[in-house]
Amino acid sequence: MTDATSPSGAPPLRTPLYEAHVALKARIVPFAGYEMPVQYPEGILAEHNWTRTHAGLFDVSHMGQAFLEGPDHDTTARTLEKLIPADIVNLKPGTQRYSQFLAPDATIMDDLMISRPEGEGEDGRLFLVVNAACKTADFAHLAAHLPENVRLNVLDERGLIALQGPESAQVMARLCPEAAELPFMGTLSATMAGVPVHISRSGYTGEDGFEISMPAASARALWDALLAEREVKPIGLGARDSLRLEAGLCLYGHDIDRTTTPVEAGLIWSIQKRRREEGGFPGADIVRTQLAEGVVRQRVGLKPEGRAPAREGAQIIHQGEVVGHVTSGGFAPSLGGPIAMGYVPPALAAPGTRLELLVRGKPLAATVTTLPFVPTRYVRKMSKGA
Repeated sequence: MTDATSPSGAPPLRTPLYEAHVALKARIVPFAGYEMPVQYPEGILAEHNWTRTHAGLFDVSHMGQAFLEGPDHDTTARTLEKLIPADIVNLKPGTQRYSQFLAPDATIMDDLMISRPEGEGEDGRLFLVVNAACKTADFAHLAAHLPENVRLNVLDERGLIALQGPESAQVMARLCPEAAELPFMGTLSATMAGVPVHISRSGYTGEDGFEISMPAASARALWDALLAEREVKPIGLGARDSLRLEAGLCLYGHDIDRTTTPVEAGLIWSIQKRRREEGGFPGADIVRTQLAEGVVRQRVGLKPEGRAPAREGAQIIHQGEVVGHVTSGGFAPSLGGPIAMGYVPPALAAPGTRLELLVRGKPLAATVTTLPFVPTRYVRKMSKGA
């Protein structure tokens, strides 16, 4: 999951770390209604490669954070399950899952992360993180479907940062040792550099890493503490996008949106067996039909030949006919060439299929390839119930 840009007439907002980015001489751009760093002086390529080899620090405080709170876990989980296809009832304390808000036609309204805090007094609470451009609509949608005994507590005064890369765990081991012991998709509440935090072992780069939520007033102190570690450098939105694309991860508003279903997008792994069988979420019958009978299009990876990248919107052509469009595309620093994702008919989705991409009015040869483009390196141990 990530945040898609959305046009708005409102003045741009700033995260609690805006001044830190200015001090680091970041290039600031408008993004999802916020002023965000797209890159720092070393540039996107250097930032991308640093994250792949060391540890990159990302400001993702523009994302929406909230608690969903009910009298017990079963009540809160079943309330949320009426809007998403993931199995939250069986989510274990101290773990999280990825899912999507679905419309009645099974298309994706947004994607989100859901974690179940553990500890005394946490039963009945779920921690949600949604995309920045969609958070107002998401929270309104959620609030409109709550029973009287479940409430939504939107956490406007929170910061959120992500530490990603193969050396992120050794950094966490110094600043928050218990976090370094988390399994993949595990979560905990702890104190880090004197700041109370909620930590998950997850991220959006394909690397091992952590996402850390904290009070907005403490965000700068924690950001500075992490940057003081020799393995860590700040990373902007530019490298964040190239990293997630190499990892074959969907970007909301581009690879998934109100025209795509989880089945078409290759996100069936996020719909657990109980939910597939029982349904009870928007578009459940459509999802089950697509699982049983197939889809008319599916998301694939594409490797264009040569050096020219195929950007979003480029036509995908087979034997002179347009069969789809690129949804994300760009240069892959780890591979030294262009990559892209898009949707094509299932008959053309097999790895090795030869297609063409229309780039600047010229057909460019491309090959369907398996995803991810670059092998992911999430920590191997998995959370139970995640």
